[in-house]
Amino acid sequence: MNYQAKLKAPFGVLGIHCSEDALTGIEFLAPDTVPCAPGSALAKMVCEQLSAYFDNPAFRFSLPLRLNGTAHQTKVWQAMCAIPRGETRNYGGLAAALQSSAQAVGQACGANPIPIVIPCHRVVGKAGLGGFMHHSGGYALDIKRWLLAHEQH
Repeated sequence: MNYQAKLKAPFGVLGIHCSEDALTGIEFLAPDTVPCAPGSALAKMVCEQLSAYFDNPAFRFSLPLRLNGTAHQTKVWQAMCAIPRGETRNYGGLAAALQSSAQAVGQACGANPIPIVIPCHRVVGKAGLGGFMHHSGGYALDIKRWLLAHEQH
């Protein structure tokens, strides 16, 4: 995969994908991945804003985004962006608000190409964390726990 940057994060490394004019993806890479400096002005701005968020969870992103998703995915992603920092919504509650199903909301969360900026980590299960990045345990949930705890401060 070609990344425009690999940013060291408190829980590992983030792979940054950008087009010429928009952020198109953020991937969680293995913690031992070697970071690399941004290769464009936009990638530098993405890294600066992510770093600002890691320093201060109240930071508000203002990045140009390019999302390629279905109409339903786009509705779910917009709804996730409306969840205030420090709060969560469960899959079923979000689904009811969108006249969808909890499973469809979960699939859209897992398909989110720009995690953290589009805060899919704020959507949780009725009786627990739920999944993260199509995983139900391990490192993925450790990242979700870290993000949620970070936003509680």
